[in-house]
Amino acid sequence: MSEEIRCFGCGAIIQSDDEKKIGFVPKNALNSDKVLCKRCFRLKNYHELQKTNLTSDDFLNILQEIGNHDCLVVYLIDLFDFNGSLISGLPRHLNNNDILVVGNKRDVLPKSLKDIKIIHWLRRQLKEIGIKPIDVLLSSGVKNYNLDLLINKINEYRHGRSVYIVGVTNVGKSSLINALLKHYGTGDDTLITTSEFPGTTLDLIEIPLDNQSYLYDSPGIINPHQMAHLVKTEDLKTIIPKNELRPINYQLNDKQTLYFGGLARMDFIKGKHCSFTCYFPKLLKIHRTKLEKSDDLYNRHLTLKPEIETIKNISEMNTYNFKLPNYKVDLVISGLGFISVNCPDGNVRVYVPKGVGVFIREALI
Repeated sequence: MSEEIRCFGCGAIIQSDDEKKIGFVPKNALNSDKVLCKRCFRLKNYHELQKTNLTSDDFLNILQEIGNHDCLVVYLIDLFDFNGSLISGLPRHLNNNDILVVGNKRDVLPKSLKDIKIIHWLRRQLKEIGIKPIDVLLSSGVKNYNLDLLINKINEYRHGRSVYIVGVTNVGKSSLINALLKHYGTGDDTLITTSEFPGTTLDLIEIPLDNQSYLYDSPGIINPHQMAHLVKTEDLKTIIPKNELRPINYQLNDKQTLYFGGLARMDFIKGKHCSFTCYFPKLLKIHRTKLEKSDDLYNRHLTLKPEIETIKNISEMNTYNFKLPNYKVDLVISGLGFISVNCPDGNVRVYVPKGVGVFIREALI
């Protein structure tokens, strides 16, 4: 039987039988030592993503397979979208293996925010959901931030074992591994496929650490309440921040509304004059209007872009009502951004497409 070949971009098993299935490569392209499947080739050269038939159950099966090994798990969390980064029941799936938590995309949060404050905040949030990491650190694959510290921590905690990197789609796993490969002198021909498209890696990608152990990049677990799964592919660049978040402050009276493109809306229903500080990607336009005019503004579809094509009327969105506490909190729209506010006893309503997560949490900034 011939030896199994895997795509060096996404990890899928190479096959030449069915063009519609993952890992397809024409037979005449199988001569290279490093094989890119058709999907990764088109992603790399034409920035075009083909759909796959992998399900959330497939990804969870891979998590459970990781749990069958004695290993170190590096759990990547997107600091911009902490709530959207969470994997339900992660310690259970991983059979209580050691977990090193890495808060990725540090470059997106304001530089004025101290690392130690972010780490303490992360530890408190993780404790609430039952994750007890052996350590927490911050990184950025894009800016090569803390790469030496990360590799030192991996070597410190793995005790000769293999290392598995896990996280939800688009958390930056492949980018971070590529940064490590570049940082330690590996050639570009071994770099794995990265993009802003959710779910780029399809199977475990194996990278040797030493003679007996490996570093594995796992597929992104699909978290269905992230906005990225609903917008058109050309709009992903608008909602995924590439640079440091710049706060935009709105002084609002009650009965005022903020629209975040055509993707979400926040109504300040009741409360004293308050400051609402918005942390959203700079390409996403925020529009303020009066509450009484807000429905018509959306339903005319003249100025609010990007939008969800299938939603034609604001009444088709889900709504979430919150009574604000007497301390500073973040109102989070999963995968889109968050609003920092201290408005005791204020009432707000958030509109989002069906399935998108909305949360209230301890303020990060």
